[in-house]
Amino acid sequence: MAKLFFYYSAMNAGKTTSLLQSSYNYQERGMSTLTFTPDFDNRYEAGKIASRIGLQCEAYAFSREFNFYDYIAHQKKTMPNLKCVLIDEAQFLTKTQVQQLCQVIDEFNLPVLCYGLRTDFLGELFEGSRYLLGWADELIELKTICHCGRKATMNTRVNEQGQMLKEGAQVEIGGNDRYISLCRKHFSEGLTYPDGKCVIDVKAA
Repeated sequence: MAKLFFYYSAMNAGKTTSLLQSSYNYQERGMSTLTFTPDFDNRYEAGKIASRIGLQCEAYAFSREFNFYDYIAHQKKTMPNLKCVLIDEAQFLTKTQVQQLCQVIDEFNLPVLCYGLRTDFLGELFEGSRYLLGWADELIELKTICHCGRKATMNTRVNEQGQMLKEGAQVEIGGNDRYISLCRKHFSEGLTYPDGKCVIDVKAA
């Protein structure tokens, strides 16, 4: 029976690379996949999933109003060999969209693989992550490390000087220039670099 999988981690753990590899594995065996990414993630270009190591693929760019169930039901009519649905940046799904994906799995027997962050830069759950953690059949943590060598579990937003920020909008697209993965201890201390030169931003503290 098909399942809902949620692959989660802090940033820079290889989530997108894992997604692209999974999609390739299906296609290499003659099976079709559908890939999705949020429409506001334009770090590379809208409708493209790209990893830090250079792998990429085309994807459907979904909005918060997008109906996954209706779209996938329609695509199944023209893709009889559709075998898997994969979603990048799944933390940006809405509760309704997670429900739609569950419906896809249960009615069409299609596995859905979601890849995303668990928490934002303040340690708060994203909406999509909250419901994926609650409703997924399988939870898989992808690991990365803090500058101290411990497992990183927190996503830290930094300014141009590398100082930790403690306020701002929950969603701000960025890469290594805006985010650093830390263990909980150094996230709590605001220690973004091992030499201790960067501390909590005084404007945001």
